[in-house]
Amino acid sequence: MSEKPKNQAYEDLEEEYYQISPDILQSFNKFRPPLNIFKLKEDVVRLLPYYKVGERLSKEQGEELEGLVQEGLIFVSRADHHVYVKHISFQLDLVLMDRHLTETEIADIFQTALTRRMEEFLDQPVKAVADKMVSDIMVLTEYLWQDFNRAKAVSRRIHSKHSLANHSVNCGLVGMQLFIQTLPEDYQEGPKSRQTFDRAALGLFLHDVGMSKIPQFMRDKTQMLTPEERQKILKHPLLGIEMISKLDLKFPEVEQCVLQHHERVGGGGYPQKLSGGDISDLGLLAAVVDSFCAMVTDRPYAKAMDPKAAAGALGSDGKYDPRYSKQLAQYLLNTKQM
Repeated sequence: MSEKPKNQAYEDLEEEYYQISPDILQSFNKFRPPLNIFKLKEDVVRLLPYYKVGERLSKEQGEELEGLVQEGLIFVSRADHHVYVKHISFQLDLVLMDRHLTETEIADIFQTALTRRMEEFLDQPVKAVADKMVSDIMVLTEYLWQDFNRAKAVSRRIHSKHSLANHSVNCGLVGMQLFIQTLPEDYQEGPKSRQTFDRAALGLFLHDVGMSKIPQFMRDKTQMLTPEERQKILKHPLLGIEMISKLDLKFPEVEQCVLQHHERVGGGGYPQKLSGGDISDLGLLAAVVDSFCAMVTDRPYAKAMDPKAAAGALGSDGKYDPRYSKQLAQYLLNTKQM
């Protein structure tokens, strides 16, 4: 039986293991890395155990490990993907440096990192926490800007259960996919294109930020809201505008998503009862995304709808701009799973 060519053997390795870069190694605890490590035996293209979780590296071993990583001889198992995802999600910019991650794996990391950031921010919406959240969203926009096709894998990583943080992340990921679908081919050539792209992402992730000021028992209530409770809910876009202003995030694109995601084409929305051309394109897009992402998750007062059924319902509802409901249907047509 003939042996595999060495280059084929290397490709087989990378299906089951990540090759660790110096940047990734530096993010590990120097003496107690968070996952098992393997060293490549080059002559036979075989990985041998080098470090086991729970052990401790000596100073000399740590220095040796750095050298082996520089030589490209250190790997970790993809079976530890959940550990790797959680680890890198704490330093999200590492996804831009690690060339061995697949698009699906990177999508997992973005979902994990951005959900945690949104949970922290919505629990404590102060500038220091907001800055970290914005920084991680900017890593996402940098990743997508390099190749718009990457948005497809990221947008599939939506949560199936509703919470305010989950909903914010779902709307950010799906919203950016739809935003990209509607861009002209020469979009990246415009002088302010990148700025608009970044701010649109912020707006889609932050569109419902005002809901963090509404008590959770009211947001999750299964019985009919009282008139007083409903009035409080209806104010959440205005509360959101106040919040983004205090956080120095009151860019036009962010403001449009926050203030207009409940406005409707025929004028029956809130809080300003805008209609037709008075609603911005981002406001119209955010309205479709917000409703869709709510419909396809399990909420205390409603079971999740099938995504295609939800998109169909929005497409036939004249309250939503058909340009974006059609883009949503096109998105689902090309999406294998959600």
